[in-house]
Amino acid sequence: MRQRWITWAIALAVSAALAAAALRSVQKRQAAQAPEPTRGDITLELAPTDVLTVRVVELAPTLEVSGGLKATRSAYLKAKVAGELQSLSVREGDRVSRGQVLGQLDATELDWRLRQSEQTAASAKAQWTIAMRAMENNRALVAQGFISPTGLETSISNEAAAQANLEAALAAVELARKARSDSTLVSPIAGLVSQRLAQPGERVAVDAKLLEIVDLSQLELEAAVAAEDIASLQVGKPALLSVEGISGRIAAKVARINPSTQPGSRSIMAYLVVQGQPELRQGMFATGRIELARKSTTALPLSAVRTDGARPHVLLVQGGNVRVRDVELGLRGEVAGQAWVEVSAGVAPADTVLAGHLGALRDGTPVRLASPTEAPVAAGVASGAAASR
Repeated sequence: MRQRWITWAIALAVSAALAAAALRSVQKRQAAQAPEPTRGDITLELAPTDVLTVRVVELAPTLEVSGGLKATRSAYLKAKVAGELQSLSVREGDRVSRGQVLGQLDATELDWRLRQSEQTAASAKAQWTIAMRAMENNRALVAQGFISPTGLETSISNEAAAQANLEAALAAVELARKARSDSTLVSPIAGLVSQRLAQPGERVAVDAKLLEIVDLSQLELEAAVAAEDIASLQVGKPALLSVEGISGRIAAKVARINPSTQPGSRSIMAYLVVQGQPELRQGMFATGRIELARKSTTALPLSAVRTDGARPHVLLVQGGNVRVRDVELGLRGEVAGQAWVEVSAGVAPADTVLAGHLGALRDGTPVRLASPTEAPVAAGVASGAAASR
C-alpha cells in the first residue's frame, strides 16, 4: 500500500512539472507574437527652429568665380635712351603723380651730341644763306643779260639743296634735344611704385625697365569661366566678392568678356571691375558670385532637401505627421545670405518641412510643434529621437 502511494505521488509530480513547462512555452510564444510598440507612436516635439516654410521668393542664380586682382592701369617706367642711371628718388610703396621727375640718366654724352647737331645746323644755315644770295644775284644778272638762264637754274638748285641740308640739320637738333630730355625720368601715370628694378650706378639699355607703377583706384578680377557657363554671362552683371584677408563683401560688375578661349583649359576669361579701396592690393586672391538673373518662384532652404534616397526629397509636416515627399529642384540662389533652391514639384507655398539637422524620420511619424516656452526641451527631444532613428 505504501509503495502504491509513492508511485502515485511521483506520477503527480511529473505531471505537474510537465504542465508548468507547457504553460511557460505558451507564454513565451504569446510574448513573441505580441506587436511591439512602434516608434511611430512616439509624438516628436518640434521647436520653431526645427521647421521651415516653403515660400515664394526672388531667387538670383549665381556663377561662382575666383582669381587674382589686377590694377586696371599700370605702367613700367623705362629708359628711353641708354646710359648710366645717376639717380632714382622713389622706392616701393611711394606715391607718385603723372609727370613727376623720378630719376636721371647720365646726360654728358647727350649734351655733346646736342651741341654737335646745333653747330651742324648753324653751318647748314650759313651755306643756305650763301646759296640764296647767289641765286638772287644771278636772277638780277639774267634780267640785265649779263649771264645765261642756265647759270640761274644752277644757283636755284644750289639754294634748294642748301635749304634741304638746313632742314635736315634742324631735325637732327630736335632729335638730340629730345634724347637729352629723355634722360630725365618722369612718371607716365599717377599711382604707387610697385617694383624698383634698377639701382643708381647701373648701365641701362634702351627700353630697360626701371620702375613699375600701379594705379589702385580701379582694379579688375580676372576670372576663368567654363565654356558651358559663358552663354548666361553678360557684361554689366553685378557680383559680390570676398577678398582674402578683408572682412565683408565687395561689389563688382562684369566689365569685359574675352572673345577667345585660353589654350589648354579652353576656359574664357571674364574681367570684373572693382572700385579701389584702401585695403585692396594688386595680386590679392578673391572669390565671388556673379548674379546671372532674378526669378520669383517657389523655393525652400537648400538645407531642408535630403539626398539620402533615390531622389531628392523633403520631410513634409502634414496633418500632424511626417510625410516623405519627392521634390523636383531648379534654380539655386541666396536669400538673406542663406542658400535656397527652387522647387517645381512636390510642395507648395506655405507648406511646412523639417529642417535638415533633425536627421531621417520614418513616413507617418507623429509630430507636434511645441509652444515657445517648450521649444528648448522639445528641440532636444526631437533631435534625440531623430538621432536614435
